[in-house]
Amino acid sequence: MRIGELSRRTGVSVPTIKYYVREGLLPAGQLTSPNQASYDQTHEQRLRLIRALLDVGGLSVAGIGAVLAAVDDPEQPVHKVLGEAAHRILPRYEEEGDAAMVAARAKVAALIERRGWLVDACEPQAEALAASLAAMTRVGAEEFADAVIEEYADAAQGVARVDLEYVARRVAREDMVRSTVVGTVLGASMLDALRRMAHVDASARVYGG
Repeated sequence: MRIGELSRRTGVSVPTIKYYVREGLLPAGQLTSPNQASYDQTHEQRLRLIRALLDVGGLSVAGIGAVLAAVDDPEQPVHKVLGEAAHRILPRYEEEGDAAMVAARAKVAALIERRGWLVDACEPQAEALAASLAAMTRVGAEEFADAVIEEYADAAQGVARVDLEYVARRVAREDMVRSTVVGTVLGASMLDALRRMAHVDASARVYGG
C-alpha cells in the first residue's frame, strides 16, 4: 500500500508517519520509484504499536524507541520485552528522605518476601505501591492499608493471571507489547471502575437505601 492508504488505515497523518521513519521508529517503505514507497501489514502493526505507546502509555519518542528496540531484539526474552514496556508507563517517585516512604518501602519488601513474588523491591511497580502506602500513612489510613493489603494482593494475582492468559494468546511480540500497554493503563481504569461499582452494590446491601 502507499503511504496515503497506510495513513487512512491507521489514522496517523502522512507527515507524522514520515517523522516516525526519520526517527527510526518505523522502517522505511520499499521504494517502488524515486518518489514513492510501498508499505505492508508490518508497517501498519508497528504504527498501531507506536500510537498505543504514545497515546495510551504516554511514552516519549526516546522511550518508544527503547521499547521497540527490545521488541526487535530476538535475543530478548518476552518477559524482558513486556517489562520494558510496563516499566516506562509507570510514574517515578523521588521521595528518598520522606519517613513515610522509607517505612512503606520496607513494608513492600516484606510483602514481596512473604508472597515469594519474583519482583525486585526497587522496580517501578514496587515504588508505586510504596508511594500509595506512604500516602495512606500521611492521611492517617495506615490501619486500613495494613488490614487489606494481603487480600488486595490475592485479588491482584488473580487479575494478573487473567491479563497474562490474554496476552499469551497474542502471537506477535508487538501484539503482546500493545496488549500490555493498553491493559496496564486502560485495564487499571476499568478495574477501578468495577471496584467502585462493587462498593456501591456492597454498601446498598449492607446499609440499605
